[in-house]
Amino acid sequence: MASVITGLDHVVVLVGDIKAASATYETLLARAPAWQNSGDGADRVLFTLENMTLELMAPSGFSVAADRIRNVIKLWGEGLASLCFRVGDIARAHRRLDRVALKPDPVAEMESRDAVSGAVLHWKRTRATTELTRGVRMFFLELAGERPPSAVTAAAPILGLDHVVVSTQDPERAAALYGARLGLDMALDRSHQDWGQLMFFRCGDLIVEVVKRPVAGADQGHDKLWGLSWRVADIEATRARLATAGIDVSEVRTGRKPGTRVMSVRDGTCGIHTLLLERTGRD
Repeated sequence: MASVITGLDHVVVLVGDIKAASATYETLLARAPAWQNSGDGADRVLFTLENMTLELMAPSGFSVAADRIRNVIKLWGEGLASLCFRVGDIARAHRRLDRVALKPDPVAEMESRDAVSGAVLHWKRTRATTELTRGVRMFFLELAGERPPSAVTAAAPILGLDHVVVSTQDPERAAALYGARLGLDMALDRSHQDWGQLMFFRCGDLIVEVVKRPVAGADQGHDKLWGLSWRVADIEATRARLATAGIDVSEVRTGRKPGTRVMSVRDGTCGIHTLLLERTGRD
């Protein structure tokens, strides 16, 4: 059955201090926030790039929702919290999720008002039951309109997301979830004695990468959102910009994916394993 998912709409990152995290990602991305909003126990700042949005979320005030965010950060630290997939028809997506036994929540109508411009966005969303998505929180949404893009603030900005990385200890069940149940197209399944098994699932024009690393005693039943790989046009220029800003970055090296060059960002990411990638040739 064809996937109802058209792309990865956004990823949510939980942070303790929204102002500090926003400044951190403005430096990393070389882009300004495109949307700022508060409500339901959280402050939110969104950066919208070519092919997806990064949503920073911090607890705000004292409520059940705010306390839940604080508890997650206390237990696990700052970092990736959920994947939000874009769909063209939320009712059809809900039926599909129900049919493949992911027990979706009822569809809810949502809205957000930008604190700066006063603009309003509307969307409809549902959420799969987290225990049935192997511990990774997954939302599915149909947007009524497009978000405004984040303005470039410096040279050599991040263009968009290349892939989001999910760590698993049960690749067969993870493949069944992302492939058979969510309907994403598997583009690669490769194993290597040093870095484990890699599976690439196409999601719009980016990749959901599911990786099993050889880790003793890891949780077989729950996967973990592990990292992000961002696309850049000129990796040397981006490296120079980040190094000048005081961010610890690795040397540029040849990527595992043919036709790519990559570098690691060792800090300035709110606890997220982060790679920058330049495409140098055909995939």
